[in-house]
Amino acid sequence: MNKPQNKPRSPYFSSGPTAKRPGWSLDVLADAWLGRSHRAKNGKARLQQAITLSAEVARIPKDYLVGIVPASDTGAVECALWSLLGARPVTMLSWESFGQGWVTDVTKQLKLSATVMKADYGQIVDLAKVNWNDDVVFTWNGTTSGVKVPDSFAPPADRQGLAICDATSAVYAMPLPWERLDVVTWSWQKSLGSEAAHGMLVLSPRAVARLESYTPTWPIPKIFRLTKGGKVMTEIFEGSTINTPSMLATEDYIDALKWAKALGYKGKTALDALLARSADNLAAVAGFVAKHPWVDFLPVKPEIRSCTSICLKLTADWFTTLPADQQAAFCKKVASCLEAEGAAYDVGAYRDAPPGFRFWGGPTVDPTDMAFGLEWLAWAYEENRPK
Repeated sequence: MNKPQNKPRSPYFSSGPTAKRPGWSLDVLADAWLGRSHRAKNGKARLQQAITLSAEVARIPKDYLVGIVPASDTGAVECALWSLLGARPVTMLSWESFGQGWVTDVTKQLKLSATVMKADYGQIVDLAKVNWNDDVVFTWNGTTSGVKVPDSFAPPADRQGLAICDATSAVYAMPLPWERLDVVTWSWQKSLGSEAAHGMLVLSPRAVARLESYTPTWPIPKIFRLTKGGKVMTEIFEGSTINTPSMLATEDYIDALKWAKALGYKGKTALDALLARSADNLAAVAGFVAKHPWVDFLPVKPEIRSCTSICLKLTADWFTTLPADQQAAFCKKVASCLEAEGAAYDVGAYRDAPPGFRFWGGPTVDPTDMAFGLEWLAWAYEENRPK
C-alpha cells in the first residue's frame, strides 16, 4: 500500500487535552489577566464570563447553577459524590475505567453500600433496569471505552433520587437532556480543546435542595465543600473559585467558548454546529470501518458508539490469536509509526482498555482531517502487520 498523499492539517487526535480549535494560536492569550489576583474585579469578571458562556453554549437551564471547581472533571465529580451522597440508596453504573473509579470511591472511600451495575468494555448496562429512586452515578460517555448512552436516553422526570452525570467527554459534542440531570460535570480539556486542571460543576434545583437539607456523616475536604452554614456557597457559581485558577487557562477557555458560540457548520450554528461536526467525525470512522474488514468499533451496537472518544479494535484472525501483550505491542508500533509520520498523534487505546486505537472526534477536529488520519492508519497497519 502506497503512502497516502494527504495528511491532516491538524493531526491532533488525543482524547485529552484535545485538539485546539481551528485557527488557534498563542496570540489569543495576549490579553489574559496575568500577575493579578483572580479575586480582583477583572479577574472575577473573567471567571464569570467563562461560566456565562459555558451555560449559553451548552444551553443549560437558567435555574441551574454553573461553577468552576479545582482538579478538572475528577474534582467536579468528587465534589458531587462527597457532598451529595448518603441521603438515599445509591446505584453506580460502570462500563469503563472512569466509571469504575467512581464505584471505588463510593464503596471504598465513602463506604456506602451501593448497587453496582457493571458492563465490560464495548458493552453498556441495561438502563431500563436502573432504579431511579436511588441516587444514580454514571458517565454519559465512557472516554476509555467509546461507549455512550443512546441519544434517546434520559432519566425519568419522576425520579426520586439525583441523576449525577460525569459528562466530560459529552458536553458540547452530544445532546444532553439537562432537565433530567441533577449534577453534570466536565473539564475544559475535552470537547473545546482548552487546558487541563479546571472542572465545571452544574447543579439542578433538586441538587441544591439536597445540599441545603442534608449533611454527610463524613468530613469533607475543603476543595470539595459546596455549602457553608447550611447554604450553598453561591460565590463558587459567580466566579469566586475555591482555590486559585489559572487565568491563562481561563483566557484560553473563553476563547474556545467564543469560537463555539460563533461557529457555523452546514447551515447550523453554535451548539448545533458543534454536535454536527462530532457526528460527521463518527460518520467518517464508520465509513472507514465499513471498507476495512480488519477493524471494527469496540462498542458492539451503533447506538452506543461515541462520537468523541471513538474506540477501535482489530479483528483480523492473525491479530486476535496473539497473546494480549503482543496485541498491545503491535498497536503501539502502529501508533508510533503514525506519530513519526506526523499523520496522527496519541491514537493508542487507553492503558486499561483492550488493545486497539482511539481517535478523538470532538468538534474541534475537522472531519476531513479525521478521514485523512484514518487513511494513514490503514497504511501503518499494512506496513507493520506480519506478511
